[in-house]
Amino acid sequence: MNESAGEALIELRNITKTYGQGQAAFQALRGVNLRIMAGEFVAVMGPSGSGKSTAMNILGCLDTPTGGEYLFRGMHVERLDRDQRARLRRSYLGFVFQGFNLLSRTTALENVELPLLYRGEGKADRHAAARAALASVGLAEREDHTPAELSGGQQQRVAIARAIVTRPTVLLADEPTGNLDTQRGKEIMELIRALNKEQGITILMVTHEPDMAAYADRIIHFVDGVVASDERNGGPA
Repeated sequence: MNESAGEALIELRNITKTYGQGQAAFQALRGVNLRIMAGEFVAVMGPSGSGKSTAMNILGCLDTPTGGEYLFRGMHVERLDRDQRARLRRSYLGFVFQGFNLLSRTTALENVELPLLYRGEGKADRHAAARAALASVGLAEREDHTPAELSGGQQQRVAIARAIVTRPTVLLADEPTGNLDTQRGKEIMELIRALNKEQGITILMVTHEPDMAAYADRIIHFVDGVVASDERNGGPA
């Protein structure tokens, strides 16, 4: 399933999303067209209510469009049923959230193992993959610590390790530095950029922070349910 030259990894064609019916209907997306190539690092920005989060939920197979086409490696995602979308998520997508979403009473290693447990992988394989993922984010010596024993930056690193333990094609990050101070935020962005440049993971990141968006190769702005601008970026200073 490798992408041929010029073929997008992800493509949205005239995607619309409407919530509610009749007079209460709200059109969150009004015809979004977007192409993302394998290996890109894309930042998605826009004010509250602009449609960026709705678009990311559709891209992450967490929601479905009302109209239009969503192609992932040439496959029409909008035609898949719920179970098929879940399999696509498990096989190709990793998620990082602002709030870390770690299980509080389990260790870093157990948190990272969770996606592999859902896949039904054996204990030895889960341990090995989780340890490798933690090592890749600089937490090899923190695998037995619970979230309460880790700093905010370390907790987000555990969350990133959990997202990449399945070796996803795409990492979707929703405000990954939103709960961190400036220095920890920069460290997390350097880590995410390294995953993109060194491992070739395609990154889609929602952020309100221009300093964090500056790490991306490309910045897309949503306004009123459409893509208002889509520009290449030179990277952080």
